[in-house]
Amino acid sequence: MSVPAFTDIAKPANDLLSRDFYHLANANLEIKTKAPNGVNFTVKGKSNQKDGSIAGTLESKYTDKATGLTLTQGWTTANVLDTKIELDEAFTPGLKGELVTSFLPASGAKNARLGIYFRQPAFHARAFFDLLKGPTFTGDATIGHDGFLAGAEIGYDILDGKITKYSAATGYTAPLYTAAVTATNNLSVFSASYYHRVNAFTEAGAKATWDSKAGSNVGLEVGAKHKLDESAFAKAKINSQGIAALSYSQSLKPGVTLGLGLSIDTQRLNESAHKLGVSFTFAA
Repeated sequence: MSVPAFTDIAKPANDLLSRDFYHLANANLEIKTKAPNGVNFTVKGKSNQKDGSIAGTLESKYTDKATGLTLTQGWTTANVLDTKIELDEAFTPGLKGELVTSFLPASGAKNARLGIYFRQPAFHARAFFDLLKGPTFTGDATIGHDGFLAGAEIGYDILDGKITKYSAATGYTAPLYTAAVTATNNLSVFSASYYHRVNAFTEAGAKATWDSKAGSNVGLEVGAKHKLDESAFAKAKINSQGIAALSYSQSLKPGVTLGLGLSIDTQRLNESAHKLGVSFTFAA
């Protein structure tokens, strides 16, 4: 079996309930192109619903398959320069290293994070070192056997010599369904999720969350995705607060995708509490 990273133990249900809902931005634009020399360029833009401002990113990515080296550089409208260097299959099979840096020219602020990944058929471990803050360490590991998964995460402040956070998760994965239980935020926030591929066209999922520090109420969210044909799908979800969301994705032509999203507050139908969004993705 393929063992996921710790943060991906509940990924099928999380993706179903969070991805491809386009109401989160008034407008969202993404353009992907590839130059003749193999460099991939991605331009992203998103409008802010509150103040109408636009946040954008220009990113270039080059991969040398012979050495496993990948270089990604980005520049945002907030004037942040991001760089990521990845080395896959570094020194031994299953080992990957990456260095992620960011720099703000206006203030001179810098950040650097070193990541190490190690993956085997029944084991997946990751370690992250924030080199300029603390320094701090965050590590997680997942083991799997016959569909069963178990994982844990820990954060450690190297300078102060103390544990800063810890989490745990367990799950079960099968070809048509997955289930997971996670305990995050120092084992204070508990979530149980379920994902089911009903057939080749329909997926369904649900997630329940309880924050032991916030009260006794349990948040519930259920959703479904239906593939209309090879070029289109629709999604719908609703949570225990009465917020319903609908989305529709249509491939207009090869490389061009349109997304439409709507969020409705069913408890405030007569108020302006609803959201509408649109997304365009261009890939060449």
